[in-house]
Amino acid sequence: MIEMGETKVICTASVERRVPPFLVGKGTGWLTAEYAMLPRSTHSRTQRETRGAKGRTQEIQRLIGRSLRAVVNLDKLGVHTLWIDCDVLQADGGTRTASISGAYIAVADALSHMRAKKMIDGDLLLDSIAAVSVGIIENVPRLDLCYAEDSAAEVDMNIVMTGSNRFIELQGTAEGDPFDQEEMDAMLSLGKQGIQQIKEAQEAALASPLA
Repeated sequence: MIEMGETKVICTASVERRVPPFLVGKGTGWLTAEYAMLPRSTHSRTQRETRGAKGRTQEIQRLIGRSLRAVVNLDKLGVHTLWIDCDVLQADGGTRTASISGAYIAVADALSHMRAKKMIDGDLLLDSIAAVSVGIIENVPRLDLCYAEDSAAEVDMNIVMTGSNRFIELQGTAEGDPFDQEEMDAMLSLGKQGIQQIKEAQEAALASPLA
């Protein structure tokens, strides 16, 4: 479980010995993600998506999946699919970024388990990955916005980065007046600081005997 302020997300990784039809016979593995918010993760009840994922959910699932695929050597995964499940227990902003940072730990644990079981050979992780939200509120850059801050932000941005400080994804939107290069640079700088802190927490978690 990852906690970012009052946001809490359970992240799990499951291994299946099969790949999607479009990868059959190509000798490579796959990683995909599912994301869901539990009904009482929000202030008022959120309806379960029993008839399929809605647009926002699909967008977040794709973001989580493609972010993690960027740091896993799928060619060496063999005929396996890593299923990542991110279930939001409590939402207070930044659920997609928390999901990515937590899912990285689940992926690292799953690959470690696969190596121990001789299912794969070597380290398949190309880099670490973490994500964080930033924004501008009353002309001041803020890090890891909670729901109230996100609702009031003039600009909000999600940053996904590797441990080697390379960008995987930037999602930035002006909710009112457009933002300039200086403001964007300030948000990126703040985001990098936050991601460094998350990276250190990830390394500590993976070094723990419980990992």
